[in-house]
Amino acid sequence: MNSDYLYFLIILMFFVSLIVQGAVSSRFKKYSQVPVSSGMSGYSAARRILESAGLDDIKIETTRGTLTDHYDPSSKTLRLSETVAKSASVAAVSVAAHEAGHAIQHAQGYQPLMLRTSSVFMVNFGSKLSWPIFLLGLILGISPLVNVGIALYVLIVLFTLITLPVEFNASSRALKLLTQNGIMAESEKSMARAMLSTAAQTYVVSAVSAILQLLRLIAIAQGGKRRD
Repeated sequence: MNSDYLYFLIILMFFVSLIVQGAVSSRFKKYSQVPVSSGMSGYSAARRILESAGLDDIKIETTRGTLTDHYDPSSKTLRLSETVAKSASVAAVSVAAHEAGHAIQHAQGYQPLMLRTSSVFMVNFGSKLSWPIFLLGLILGISPLVNVGIALYVLIVLFTLITLPVEFNASSRALKLLTQNGIMAESEKSMARAMLSTAAQTYVVSAVSAILQLLRLIAIAQGGKRRD
């Protein structure tokens, strides 16, 4: 496939990602205005879910920013943004339940999560050096360097692909846990599903963009070989 055509698709996916991110923010804002029937805050919802799963050792901390919520497997800490931790809205408990789902994945040894966690160092290494090594090899005409750069970028692509089942599974768990633990009524579940589904699309876009970028690197490398 022509590298210029791939570049066009990458730019297109960039704008798609902006649209999806905007949709996530919009739905989060919308459902942040909808009180959850149980009256529980995001913090309380996360704590109840973790306790019901027997995970009393998981710490819950608040962190700054908006939608900065995440679970840290290395320290067994669930970090919730202040807007999520303190709010008793459909949006807040949905996000909290999603992150609690990651903690449960970790406790149960969910393989995609374990694989993603163990590959973080290599992926960070690859993200910093893939392009510099690729470009250096291209400029100097050293094919092995070009191939190393591509191989490092493959790590990034694999990471985005591994992330997909991890995120989709966490959202699926969240929807079940919210109703099972009396945090959310069945009638509110559709709102939680809509918000979590939109958030999951960001990971799909990221994976597609990474694949297109990899194909572009390969196309550029092949073009360089033909010129040689």
